[in-house]
Amino acid sequence: MQNIPRIGFGYDVHQLKDGDALIVGGISIPSHKSAVGHSDADVLIHVICDALLGAANLRDIGFQFPDTDNSYKGIDSKILLHKVMELIRSKGYQLGNLDATICLEKPKINPHVEEMKKVLALVMKVDEDSISIKATTTEKLGFVGTEDGIAAYCVALIYKNS
Repeated sequence: MQNIPRIGFGYDVHQLKDGDALIVGGISIPSHKSAVGHSDADVLIHVICDALLGAANLRDIGFQFPDTDNSYKGIDSKILLHKVMELIRSKGYQLGNLDATICLEKPKINPHVEEMKKVLALVMKVDEDSISIKATTTEKLGFVGTEDGIAAYCVALIYKNS
């Protein structure tokens, strides 16, 4: 049987509350809002994890790291991403590439994309060129537009090692 590439998709949202920083893509961005979650609520890393886990048929981040397990309370999502990469590599997979979009009104994400890519590439042990991060607003519509939440989407391509 031929080694066929596999794709996965991730989607996540987090509520925003008053705060002084937002964790996205493994970095802290100054903001008047912070994301709420069981872990550090890094929406970008969560969708990357879900896309990778889905592609490898390993369910999702909630299955692998349940919020009913207090050992994950407040955990740095970079640790979860590192564990996800170990899981997919244990099944013989490597990352081909991933493409993610963050939906947020404020603060602007684009000035932070290159730093996010550096951090994620280091955690995942992949080339920065295999990581695409984009940002958009929702033109003041919906929970993202009213600054009540942040959302993100990701697709990932993985393949078996030869």
